[in-house]
Amino acid sequence: MTDKIDNPTKGILMIVMAMFIFACQDTVTKQLAQSYDAPQILWVRFLFFGVFAVILSSWNQPLKQVVKAHRPWLQIVRSLLIVLEISAFVLALRVLSLAETHALFASFPLMVTAMSALILREKVGIRRWAAVLVGFSGVLIILRPGFGVFQLESLIALSAALMFSIYHVLTRIVSRNDSSNTSMLYMAVIGAAIMTCIGPLYWIEPTPQAWRLLALLSLTGAVGHLLLIKALECAPASVLQPFNFTLLVWATLMGYIVFNNLPDMWTLIGGAVVVASGLYTIYRERKRNVPEVPPEIRVKP
Repeated sequence: MTDKIDNPTKGILMIVMAMFIFACQDTVTKQLAQSYDAPQILWVRFLFFGVFAVILSSWNQPLKQVVKAHRPWLQIVRSLLIVLEISAFVLALRVLSLAETHALFASFPLMVTAMSALILREKVGIRRWAAVLVGFSGVLIILRPGFGVFQLESLIALSAALMFSIYHVLTRIVSRNDSSNTSMLYMAVIGAAIMTCIGPLYWIEPTPQAWRLLALLSLTGAVGHLLLIKALECAPASVLQPFNFTLLVWATLMGYIVFNNLPDMWTLIGGAVVVASGLYTIYRERKRNVPEVPPEIRVKP
């Protein structure tokens, strides 16, 4: 049996491919969000992901073992939170460009660093705090409040980033006792249950083209997730994590190809500052051996 760090190059290629798939998923989501409400889109996504999670989680062990969580209530809270976060992210995709949405959302690792110090009592040195402050200055460059170009809709993307950072911190807590399969199963099943209650209220019969997009949306989620898992079999998360930021590059390209949208200069500069700050915090976390979060449950359905 080979160790997962045997082939980091293959792992990096797979994580970059996964980020491309997720950029495609967000592109499809943005297309659907122009005509359909978020609850309808998320209902289909979570139903498919729920089936996928049950099959994947029970592949190597009985399902009754997987569902046993050390703190079920915390798993439920983080699952509710991810449903709210994805709903906000879909709404952001409806009103903002792909590049702007992802540039703002890329601030979540900085929020995680701040929350880890405040909630988990992790020691965050002056360098990482400086990186957080610089990163948020990048967010201000993108938003440009007071310059007549601020969009209130941008706060939707930031609220999604904030909720995802809280979800990330809760994931660190539950991962101390629960496996990644347990966390994924709770997220998928609870999400599917919630959206089954809400989704039908917003249902509009999709056109044949929309059905194809919904099928593609579900497929990209599963394929991207599998690629991420395979990447982790080749390299540790600490090596792969910086390449999560390639999602912003792919999203910008897809936004131009599909929607003919190019971010302005300030969004590019601000996004670069946010990403650079995020990469530096990752570097400092590796230096300080901050515990990694099981990456399977970083991914949204």
